[in-house]
Amino acid sequence: MEKVSIVGLDLAKNVFQVHGIDAQGKVLLRQHLRRGEVLSFFAKLAPCLVGMEACATAHYWGRELMKLGHAVKLMPPAYVKPYVKPGKTDAADAEAIAEAVSRPTMRFVAVKTVGQQSVLMLHKVRDLLVRQRTMLINALRGHLAEFGVVTARGPAGVKAIEELHQMQDGLPALARIAFQRLVDRLEAVGAEIRKAEREIVASCREDAVSRRLMTIPGIGPITASAIVAAAPDGTLFRSGRQFAAWLGLTPRPHSSGGKERLGGISKQGDGYIRRLRVTGATAVIRLARQGNPSKVWAAKLLERKPARLVSVALANKTARIAWVVLTRDESYRAV
Repeated sequence: MEKVSIVGLDLAKNVFQVHGIDAQGKVLLRQHLRRGEVLSFFAKLAPCLVGMEACATAHYWGRELMKLGHAVKLMPPAYVKPYVKPGKTDAADAEAIAEAVSRPTMRFVAVKTVGQQSVLMLHKVRDLLVRQRTMLINALRGHLAEFGVVTARGPAGVKAIEELHQMQDGLPALARIAFQRLVDRLEAVGAEIRKAEREIVASCREDAVSRRLMTIPGIGPITASAIVAAAPDGTLFRSGRQFAAWLGLTPRPHSSGGKERLGGISKQGDGYIRRLRVTGATAVIRLARQGNPSKVWAAKLLERKPARLVSVALANKTARIAWVVLTRDESYRAV
């Protein structure tokens, strides 16, 4: 009997599509499976290479199939799309996945452990709470402006809102009730954010790789924890530049005819870590403007470039340093 060597598995909520080929590329399997049939099907299948798109539930299925003895490789959906033949069907998607996973130049995503996904979930919950806090602050500022009360954006505005909370006599009764509910919700969300941050910091201190990343200027416990959880294996990237490109911190090239043109940063990859990195770089630049001798590079760049551009450039440079720390198992050493 011919042996299935590669399987392309198109994930879904309920109906999964399987496309299996042998070592020569001959199609041996084409069938769809209900969710409850997936594990039993692969348990009967001889160990082979299983390719999947790195989408929702992919890491769970990757872990389960690896337990059954299969080799699992996850791929970014954008890299699989060029292999999809015209016509959108689950069968065509599964066939494209089987084709893409066999390409020697394909880039893969590491299957995350339960612990790594737990840390990432904590980060995502914190990020959601931060967005909710921003929404509440904006709502408070907008509603108060209707009564002639204008507050500044950012921490200064929040402080003014808290002070206004103590003296609401100038507001109508119904407005005070609505205002009180928003303020109470804002305080509750703020407490949840602080709790999530304490949990992230505690888990970061227990991890040796995170502690090494924190030796890099501009990388604190939250950023270090996010990097370790999202990209635990630095060897998946050929260089520090590729790691920075994965974070979307490198210029997008538009080159042709021997002329090299570089645009703005690509903003591909993990937007959450990119945002943390740019925020950390901005904090470093504030110290550079104050004459901190360890930030000479940023200080010199600030003399001829805008501050935001320098923030992104410094975030790019720090990402490359982080890749070295990940791959060499060494702490940062300033030179």
